[in-house]
Amino acid sequence: MRTPVIDVAIVGAGPYGLSVAAHALGAGLDVRIFGKPMRAWEFHMPRGMQLKSEAAASHLGDPERRYGLDAYHRYAYGEPVPVERFVAYGKWFRARTVGQALDESEVTAVGAEGHLFALSLSSGASVLARTAVLAVGHLPFAYLPGALAGLPPEAATHACDHHDLGAFAGRDVTVVGAGQSALETATLLAEAGAGVRILARADRLAWNDVPEERRSLLARVRAPRSSLGGGWPSVVWSRLPGAIRYLPAATRDHIVRNTLGPAGSWWLRDRFDGAVKVILGTRLTGAEYGDGVRLHLRDLSGAATTLDTEHVIAATGYRVDVERIAMLRGDLRRAVASSGPAPRLSATFETSVAGLRLVGLAAAATFGPSMRFVCGCDFAARRVTRGLVSHLRRARRTAKLPMS
Repeated sequence: MRTPVIDVAIVGAGPYGLSVAAHALGAGLDVRIFGKPMRAWEFHMPRGMQLKSEAAASHLGDPERRYGLDAYHRYAYGEPVPVERFVAYGKWFRARTVGQALDESEVTAVGAEGHLFALSLSSGASVLARTAVLAVGHLPFAYLPGALAGLPPEAATHACDHHDLGAFAGRDVTVVGAGQSALETATLLAEAGAGVRILARADRLAWNDVPEERRSLLARVRAPRSSLGGGWPSVVWSRLPGAIRYLPAATRDHIVRNTLGPAGSWWLRDRFDGAVKVILGTRLTGAEYGDGVRLHLRDLSGAATTLDTEHVIAATGYRVDVERIAMLRGDLRRAVASSGPAPRLSATFETSVAGLRLVGLAAAATFGPSMRFVCGCDFAARRVTRGLVSHLRRARRTAKLPMS
């Protein structure tokens, strides 16, 4: 049987993949999107979690902006969004914008076959596509500190490895990190019956302020709101991601690393205080596993200590590295990674491989911090679709040229 050839193959059906699919289908392209809708959000976020982003910054993108989160459920300003409802919203969005273009098979490999991309599916089928968009999300880039890297998974895991924290009831757990993921994971562990502590290099924990719905004109001028938070820098980074691409690489890196640093949501603090032990100003230098986990620590003065625990959860974020996109076959992966761990992308998110695009967290080094969050979906989907239409138009025009 001949392998079908389609215009666009989208790998990943999370917020970015679904948004790109909605726009590309709206542009009349022959699109297939692969993967279970909202899989990472449904199975790799802890049950009971709430989104840190405001509801107004959590819309998926469709061409006419008809299917934002507010069309699914109205939220008051400052009201947190439960992850379970966000997952349901994503599936609702998929039903109205993507429909039968979705194939829930997982893509196991992406390679090149001439000028086409060859996708192998978990179902055993294969697909050829003229263009491909990788919307692989954050899971491939989970970062585990080197001190924990040699421990087995029964001793140390990343925060994204867990959905049901009830499995840790009655156990002693140490959570490494000081951001929202660490603080919320620790809180949910405590509420599930675990004995839990936070271990962080920071000398204090930061908490976001309680949002004020009504603010004075002076307050609005000094610190305007945006989908990335308050302040003029956040306004610029959220509204002009296309301009960030033209900044020097070191400047872009600084912006991504320093926008929205580690901090807990205001609504979490009352649940956290008194429920979770806190060890601050302490660096993890090593770990060993026997009857339990022994952590080797060093404080700000340089003094060395040890800490015994049963399990360590690293809520230590994500670091983009093209080499970790395992589904990309070697030749494509080497070509995309030629500029370094983070891919170099064009104005329409195209990699150094013609026709291959990356969206979401993998695009943050090019387009800035909004790509780390759902709020970047619409911009990415519009830019990507513009590039796909242009690429396919050129390809068809070239194919019709007479032989010389």
